[in-house]
Amino acid sequence: MGEHATALLYNLEQTPQGKQIKCILIQLGVHIKNIQPKQYLIPLGILSGAEKTTEALSETYTGEGFSEEMLVMKGFSNALLDEFLLRMRKAKIPRIQLKAVLTPSNQKWDSITLYEELKKEALSMSNPR
Repeated sequence: MGEHATALLYNLEQTPQGKQIKCILIQLGVHIKNIQPKQYLIPLGILSGAEKTTEALSETYTGEGFSEEMLVMKGFSNALLDEFLLRMRKAKIPRIQLKAVLTPSNQKWDSITLYEELKKEALSMSNPR
């Protein structure tokens, strides 16, 4: 079955849309992790379980963080990704602007780095030159 698909959810715990998204992920057999702001400095690879670590993660994030919803997907096959997006559309769940698939290059990033990159991308897509 390959590695287990995991979704990292940010700022989706208390929202109606977050609950709907969780239901879909559970139906699809995806492992869900709600990421708390204090975990924002931990590399995404470690948060998602893609990388194992033995060192204690002592750095606790104490900054402002961000309030936007963000979703990071690890180990999603194309079929699973398509099915997830289809079910979200069918359920009329508002699109999450900040979404990413975990890759070897971004799994070293922490949540804040990813957030900033996704914000830049979202801005450049909404303001084409």
